[in-house]
Amino acid sequence: MTPRDLIVDVFLSLGVGAELICCLGVLLMRNVFDRLHYSSAATTIGPLLIGAAVLVRESVSAGGLETIVTVAFLFLLNPVVLIATARAAQRSQEETR
Repeated sequence: MTPRDLIVDVFLSLGVGAELICCLGVLLMRNVFDRLHYSSAATTIGPLLIGAAVLVRESVSAGGLETIVTVAFLFLLNPVVLIATARAAQRSQEETR
């Protein structure tokens, strides 16, 4: 096992672990707004670490560039989806009162 493989394994393990924690948080939280915190973390922390693992493995190739674009889209679109979901949840709660 080379140091490069070890780095890939560490990044991949951390990324999958972060995703599992975020999924557990979404399942266990009672409030929709608390769940949003975990769902937004699931689209930032995990993909960043998994993307880093792919970049270390693939270097700057077609696969590496696709990874960069995919992670960038997640980072850019996450706030939009998060805010839209929070506003919809707030409106839904106001209507039920």
